[in-house]
Amino acid sequence: MEITISPYSSEDAAAAARIWNYVVDEANAFPQEEGMSPEEANTFFKAQSYTGIARDGEGRIVGLYILHPNNVGRCGHIANASYAVDHGLRGEHIGEQLVKDCMKMGREKGYRILQFNAVVASNIHAIHLYERLGFTKVGTVPGGFRLRDGSYEDIHIFLHSLTEAEA
Repeated sequence: MEITISPYSSEDAAAAARIWNYVVDEANAFPQEEGMSPEEANTFFKAQSYTGIARDGEGRIVGLYILHPNNVGRCGHIANASYAVDHGLRGEHIGEQLVKDCMKMGREKGYRILQFNAVVASNIHAIHLYERLGFTKVGTVPGGFRLRDGSYEDIHIFLHSLTEAEA
């Protein structure tokens, strides 16, 4: 599917919140346990270093990502990101386009590394995508993610260099 990715604006809040909240409600990828109202989402998405909005050819929002520092100070050059795709359009390579755009935007924002702290082990589609794009799995946190039923699943840490020479 051909999409365009542009910066978030307040007019995107309701549609972006709907997609984001669906992922939260699935309870198998994001750490959040509660969804956001459009007003809360607007504040949240505006607070990021960058929020990218993916639109299809008709202008409909089909996915988004947030990019922000993973830490502060001496580790502030490391970014973190999260991705959400409209559940009815998964498998259309929207996520891949979001990750690629995020890597480009991370470079533009001056980040040197993109690190994912909590890729749930059962999220095999994300894992395959990250590996295909050259991310390296640098560790596993046993039982790092609490599922809806109260059981725990491993999470993986992935990273990718964003410096021009290494990207």
